[in-house]
Amino acid sequence: MPVYGTPVRGGHPQHDEGSAPRPQRYAPRHGAPRPAEPEQDAPQGPFIPGPRHEGLPEDGAQAGRGGLGRTLTGVTAAAVATVLAVVVAGQVADGEKAPTVARAAEQPAERAVDDSSASRSDERATPSSPAPVTTPEPTYEQLITRQFRIDPKLKGSGKFQAVPGLQKAPGKGRLVRYRIDIEEGLGLDQELFTATVFKTLNDRRSWAGRGAMTFERISGGEPDFVITLASPGTTGEWCAKSGLDTTIDNVSCDSASTDRVMINAFRWAQGAETFGPKAMYAYRQMLINHEVGHRLGHGHVSCSTPGALAPVMQQQTKSLDVGGIKCRPNPWVYPGS
Repeated sequence: MPVYGTPVRGGHPQHDEGSAPRPQRYAPRHGAPRPAEPEQDAPQGPFIPGPRHEGLPEDGAQAGRGGLGRTLTGVTAAAVATVLAVVVAGQVADGEKAPTVARAAEQPAERAVDDSSASRSDERATPSSPAPVTTPEPTYEQLITRQFRIDPKLKGSGKFQAVPGLQKAPGKGRLVRYRIDIEEGLGLDQELFTATVFKTLNDRRSWAGRGAMTFERISGGEPDFVITLASPGTTGEWCAKSGLDTTIDNVSCDSASTDRVMINAFRWAQGAETFGPKAMYAYRQMLINHEVGHRLGHGHVSCSTPGALAPVMQQQTKSLDVGGIKCRPNPWVYPGS
């Protein structure tokens, strides 16, 4: 971790406490014996005379003995007083400096920044956050089987946006070019829709299955038709231009008098009861093949054999039971291919 600020010089401030005056050696008056010189390193203390001193007579005159006694007594008292004065003076001096030293210890004027604390902090392992849980994006195979929420009475803006890009025709035969338009504001996955249309039309079981034609998606130029994903309300308006009423069963249509093959966004998102929610992929394939089949010139066909696969041009969104003949759902032109 970075250390903010500039480190100051290390150490504590130096205080000159000074030296207390040392006691002077006692110099006795002329004629009196000097006390023995103390050793250099011996601690200084008060001079205490012994009971007898060399050079003093065993027996002296009363006046001499009394004078000498008084002299020694005075000398001893003076020495003790001097020592006591020195000790007291030293204590006073120490007492005056002690608070200063204490305050200096508590509030150092200069104190070195301990750079090692920063380095220790850097060396400590930083707690790592748990790795974010990432959910993988669903695949095409997963998305195409799901239902999506949409209002069955939704009326969109009526404005269309062409899906950009080019998907080259993969097969042989007659080239059929188409464009995909998406109504603005639907909120449905346009890439999912675009991929499904291309895969479905060029499947070997679809209209291109026997090599008669191949489908190519363009986003500009002159397409043969425009596959349009639109809201139920907008789908109804465009189908009505060709005399078709899709509002009764909320279905899709090929608006033959226009260039648009209308795919009802509600059916694309929710499917139909005839296929059920577990067969959404198959229903979407049927929806594309059925409406493009109309554009290619094919009309409605009903099932003629009970239990057989319904023809792709049967109105399977409405019913699988026509005239008492019930068939199975089928999305393909050539289901056995």
